[in-house]
Amino acid sequence: MLTAFARAFKTPDLRKKLLFTLAIIVLYRLGAHVPVPGVSYENVQTCVDAAQKGNNSLFGLVNMFSGGALLQITIFALGIMPYITASIILQLLTVVIPRLEALKKEGQSGQAKITQYTRYLTVALAVLQGTGLVATARSGALFSGCPVASEIVPDQSIFVTITMVITMTAGTAAVMWLGELITDRGIGNGMSILMFISIAAGFPGALWAIKESGTLAKGWIEFGTVILIGFVMVGLVVFVEQAQRRIPVQYAKRMIGRRSYGGTSTYIPLKVNQAGVIPVIFASSLLYIPALVAQFSSGNSAWKTWIEAHFVKGDHPYYIATYFLLIVFFAFFYVAISFNPEEVADNMKKYGGFIPGIRAGRPTAEYLSYVLNRITWPGSLYLGLIALVPTMALAGFGGANQNFPFGGTSILIIVGVGLETVKQIESQLQQRNYEGFLR
Repeated sequence: MLTAFARAFKTPDLRKKLLFTLAIIVLYRLGAHVPVPGVSYENVQTCVDAAQKGNNSLFGLVNMFSGGALLQITIFALGIMPYITASIILQLLTVVIPRLEALKKEGQSGQAKITQYTRYLTVALAVLQGTGLVATARSGALFSGCPVASEIVPDQSIFVTITMVITMTAGTAAVMWLGELITDRGIGNGMSILMFISIAAGFPGALWAIKESGTLAKGWIEFGTVILIGFVMVGLVVFVEQAQRRIPVQYAKRMIGRRSYGGTSTYIPLKVNQAGVIPVIFASSLLYIPALVAQFSSGNSAWKTWIEAHFVKGDHPYYIATYFLLIVFFAFFYVAISFNPEEVADNMKKYGGFIPGIRAGRPTAEYLSYVLNRITWPGSLYLGLIALVPTMALAGFGGANQNFPFGGTSILIIVGVGLETVKQIESQLQQRNYEGFLR
């Protein structure tokens, strides 16, 4: 792997792409530390330190995707989250709206229009999320319990509020542009790489906090144990993410004039984890709603007390059970809308393809649905266990919660993006007759 990296840097065009990608990453991380105009930097740092000591992570998911910029209230505070949300919404609407489904089938031109719609929706969501963040910061609810939480935004005039919202919206548009630059002029997969960097940026601080809070050998035993468990979890995720069920497909020979076409054998790769990390994101986002409603509600009603006792901390049995069931549900839901067995069966029939032993048409669609349901069960259970096991296993090390760096969401994204990026660099190396990362 190190030899392949050296060869990649020795190749002029690959070296330019890698250096360009690194420059964009540095620029992205610099923007994550530039505060928004109108924010008191000293008060923000005071509240952030208090929140970290108290492990207050109500906004932990969004803060993780922004690389810690959300709680710092910087120009990149919203990070890549509006774009992720917009992409998921457009993907779901493609199944419902015939116009979007037709654009998807048009190929590259239709995909370009869908990408443009995603950009517009990203800006709209950035305005909404930026307004919500500014309102939360002004009211002091962003850092509940901090003595200077209400003084984060000293000047609460309309002009300052609009300036803050416009700045954060422009920051989101800039992040989206940086990601597209990596895709076009860098090593590709720009948005995923920025997401990777945002999550990885919190690893060193979180691991060092575990070492500082440890008691065995000045915390080094806890630190080493967490690193070891992290490597085991990464190995497990790599193994399952690479697993797939290959359904053989054979194409009959066709005579067109004097030439024979077809007669080839291929396969349909169905991944065990067909849904990726989307079910975990959906479940985490949905579980934030009750805690968010309870935080903004006034008084001490019975329902608010019950939610704060059962759905705020990630180690409560009610939270764990609900989280697990939501992940399983969203895994089946997302696979059902993203993979259409009838469409695949019709395309195979159109081009003379068939599964050996299965008749073309409706029987093929039923067989694909049967296989897909069979492999989605272990895939969904795997997602639930990956999301919960690190939290429970590491609960004794520094008060790990559902957004701990070696938790489910972060591990799945880190490993998934890492594997995809390595494969892209490997393919570019193989095009130049160089040995790649994977042998």
